[in-house]
Amino acid sequence: LQSNADALVDITVVVIYFILVLAIGLFAMRRANEGTVSGYFLAGRSMNWAAVGASLFVSNIGSEHFIGLAGSGAACGFSVAAWELNALLLLQVLGWVFIPVYIQCRVSTMPEYLSKRFGGNRLKVYFAALSLILYVFTKLSVDLYAGALFIQESLGWNLYLSIILLISMTALLTVTGGLVAVIYTDTVQAFIMIAGALCLTGIGLFKVGGLEGVRTKYMQASPNITAILLSSPNLTYSESCHFHPKPDALKVLRGPTDPDLPWPGFLLGQTPASIWYWCTDQVIVQRVLAAKNIAHAKGSTIMAGFLKILPMFIIVIPGMISRILFADELACISPEHCLQVCGSASGCSNLAYPRLVMSLMPVGLRGLMMAVIIAALMSDLDSIFNSASTIFTLDIYTMLRKQASSRELVMVGRLFVVFMVIASIAWVPVIIEMQGGQMFYYIQEVTDYLTPPVAATFLLAVLWHRCNETGAFWGGLVGLALGAARLILALVYREPHCDQPDERPSFIKDVHFMYVAAILFWASALVTVVVSLCTPPPTKEQNQKHHPVRTLMCLCGLKEKPTAAQVLTVQEQEQIVDELLREPPRTRILLNIALVVICSVGVFLFIYFSV
Repeated sequence: LQSNADALVDITVVVIYFILVLAIGLFAMRRANEGTVSGYFLAGRSMNWAAVGASLFVSNIGSEHFIGLAGSGAACGFSVAAWELNALLLLQVLGWVFIPVYIQCRVSTMPEYLSKRFGGNRLKVYFAALSLILYVFTKLSVDLYAGALFIQESLGWNLYLSIILLISMTALLTVTGGLVAVIYTDTVQAFIMIAGALCLTGIGLFKVGGLEGVRTKYMQASPNITAILLSSPNLTYSESCHFHPKPDALKVLRGPTDPDLPWPGFLLGQTPASIWYWCTDQVIVQRVLAAKNIAHAKGSTIMAGFLKILPMFIIVIPGMISRILFADELACISPEHCLQVCGSASGCSNLAYPRLVMSLMPVGLRGLMMAVIIAALMSDLDSIFNSASTIFTLDIYTMLRKQASSRELVMVGRLFVVFMVIASIAWVPVIIEMQGGQMFYYIQEVTDYLTPPVAATFLLAVLWHRCNETGAFWGGLVGLALGAARLILALVYREPHCDQPDERPSFIKDVHFMYVAAILFWASALVTVVVSLCTPPPTKEQNQKHHPVRTLMCLCGLKEKPTAAQVLTVQEQEQIVDELLREPPRTRILLNIALVVICSVGVFLFIYFSV
C-alpha cells in the first residue's frame, strides 16, 4: 500500500478525473434528445465515426481486460492476444455485412431484429433473456470483481464501499444522459486509457530491455523455489503446477492439443462464437447504430479495428513484463502459496497489471493509471447498463405494455438501470467465489457454451433468405440445450488444483471449450438449415415486393400490407433508410481501401506472432 502523502496525490488525480467525466456527462445530457426513445437509446443517430470508434474500443476494453488479459499474458504468453487480433477482423464483418441489414430493418435492438426478420416473439424473448443472463454472469460479475481486485491491491479501500460508489457514479451517468453521455465519456476515456497504458508499457519495456528483452526474459521467468521455501518452510510445491513458462509461450496460434489456444478450435469454434459479441451483442451494435450513416458506421469499425492492435502491446505485453519482474508472486508454486500471495488457490496471475502499476509508476502517473482502470470499469458498466435497459425496455416491457408512451419507456429504462445496480451489488459475493486463476479464459469458456447458436442464427438470418422462424428457433434451442448441458457438467466437474490428480471424465478434461463451441455452432447451423428446408419457406408476398421495399421486407420478415393511411409513413421511413445507407462514391472507395489495409494488418500479425 502507498504512503498517505502519495495516496493523497493519486486520489486527487482520480477525483479530478471523475469531476471531468461527470461534467461531460451533464453536458451530453443537455445536448441529447433523451426525452425520446431514439435519443436516449441510440443517441439520435447523430454520432460521427471517431466518437463511435472510440466508444467501441473503450466499451470492449473494460477492467476485465486490464486484469484478465494481462493476467493470461503473464500465465500463458502471447496466445491471449488472438482474441484482440480476431476482433480486428470481425469488426469489419459487423460494418460491411451486419450493420447495413440492421439499418435496412430499422431496428434498435438485436431481439427486435429477430422479431422483424422471422416474425413472432419466441426468438425475440429467447435472445433478450439470454443477453441479460450473459450480462450478469460474464460481464457485470467479472467487471465488478476485476475493479474490486485493483482497488484492493492499489488503495486498500473497503471492497464493497468502493464498488457501491463506482456503480452509483456509473449508473448516474447512464441514467442522466443515455447513450450520448456514454459515447461522449467513452471518447474521453479512450484517450486517457491509451495514454496511461502507453506510459506504463514504456516504463516496463525500459525495465526489461525492450521487446527483445520481453521475449528472452519471459522464457526465464520462473519463481525462485529455494527462496520461497526458505521464507515459508511450511509450503510445498509440485512440478504439475506449471510455474515455468510454456515452450510455445511466444506464439499466438498453437498446436491442436494446446490447453490454451488450439488453432483448429480457435478458427472453427472461437471465431464463429465471437460473431455473437462483435456482430450481434447489444453493447457493440448499439454504438454503431448511433452513427450518422453507413459511412460513419464503417469508419467507426475501421478505427476500432486499428485500436484493437493496441491491447497486445499495452495490456498483454505488460502482463508478461509483470511476470518477469514478479515471478515469485505471480507464478506461485502451489495452491497454499497462491492463497498466501493473493487469497486465491487457483492462481495469482490476475494481479499482474495492478502489481505492475503500483511498483513502476511514479506518484501522479500512478493516480492516472488508477483513473484508467476505474475508467475502464465505469465504461464497461455504463455500456452494460444502457444496453441492458434498452433490451429490457424495447423487447420485453413493450410486450407487456403495448401502448406505453415514449416518456414511459425512457422512465422504465432508467428504473431498470437502478435494478441492474442492485443486482450487480448483490452478485459481488458470488463473483469472488466463481473467479478462477485466469479470469479472461473463464469469460471465454462460459460464453462459448452459450453463444455459438446465437451466432449461427444471426449469420443464417442475414445471409440465407430461405431460413425461416421454425428452423432458427429449433436450431437455437438444440444448440442452447447442448451448450447449457456442457456448462453444467463443467461446473459440476470443476478443474482440480494443480497439485491434485485430474479425475474428471475424458470428454470434460480432454475436449477444449473451443472445440465444444465449434460443435455447438455447426450443429445449430445444420439443424436450422434442415428444419428450414423441411418447413414452409418465408411467405410468397415477401418475394414479390418491388425494390427497394422488397429487400426490406425480405430481410425483416414484414408481412402486413400497408393501408392507404400508412403508405406515406412507409415511404418516409424508406427515405430515411436510403439516406442512412447512402455512401458518396469517393467515401466508399476510401473505406474499401481502409478495409483491405486493416484486414491485411490483422492477418499479418496473426502469422508473424504464430511462426
